[in-house]
Amino acid sequence: MAIKKRSCLLLCIIICFFSIGLQVPTHKAHAFSSQIIQRGAVGDDVIELQARLQYIGFYHGKIDGVFGWSTYWALRNFQEKYGMEIDGLAGAKAKQKLVKASKYDEKYVKDQINKGNTFTYYGGVDLKKKTKPAQNNQNTAPSKNTNTGNNANTTTTAVNVPKGYSQNDVKLLANAVHGEARGEPYEGQVAVAAVILNRVKSATFPNTVAGVIFEPRAFTAVSDGQIWLTPNETSKKAVLDAINGWDPTGNALYYFNPETATSSWIWSRPQIKQIGKHIFCK
Repeated sequence: MAIKKRSCLLLCIIICFFSIGLQVPTHKAHAFSSQIIQRGAVGDDVIELQARLQYIGFYHGKIDGVFGWSTYWALRNFQEKYGMEIDGLAGAKAKQKLVKASKYDEKYVKDQINKGNTFTYYGGVDLKKKTKPAQNNQNTAPSKNTNTGNNANTTTTAVNVPKGYSQNDVKLLANAVHGEARGEPYEGQVAVAAVILNRVKSATFPNTVAGVIFEPRAFTAVSDGQIWLTPNETSKKAVLDAINGWDPTGNALYYFNPETATSSWIWSRPQIKQIGKHIFCK
């Protein structure tokens, strides 16, 4: 009887052993930490955030693990596009959406950062084609746009100016924003800069910042000379925010002040929204 009991016990142990061995472990998909990521944060969470936003085309800056303004506005644009609360905070819902919408090759990204390489981590591109070696602190890439004024031959890209816009472009944009919208709320100043940049990208307008701004009858500030007023720091900051991807206008190409506009044509343009005293149109 004792032998029979020991045999049953041994059989139970063997069955339990194989049952445990045959179980397939389940691993919950992990991305980010549990912390809310917000402006001012640094570290691995921010690297992943920037890489994922860049993978799907919202972030165009350097992946450096520093949650600055360009990352903030990229995240806000992502939240707006995906119908989320637009607060610039990467909480649980935003991170879940990002994980579903993007991919993140942590080893590749961190290898490039450690090597000092700059790269664009867009999806669908061979990883070998995404990297560009560091340039020993000398940036000599040609600018996207060149000024048609006295410094027209300047082609060196400005340090810390994203997307290849030159220092002349940034200065001229700041002049235009200051001349056109210095009395407007900050969002309205960014919006004016965004309209100019949208025109540069459009086939309907000149493809340089200077060409757009100095196009005949395009901007009041050019006509009345206010374009040459010295811009303040707010105007400069608004320009950098626009270059970094914040477009409060929703891709507008025109804007006007309804209190002073005399053109019947501008009223015929499809209106997007009003910011401050300006109505922005397609």
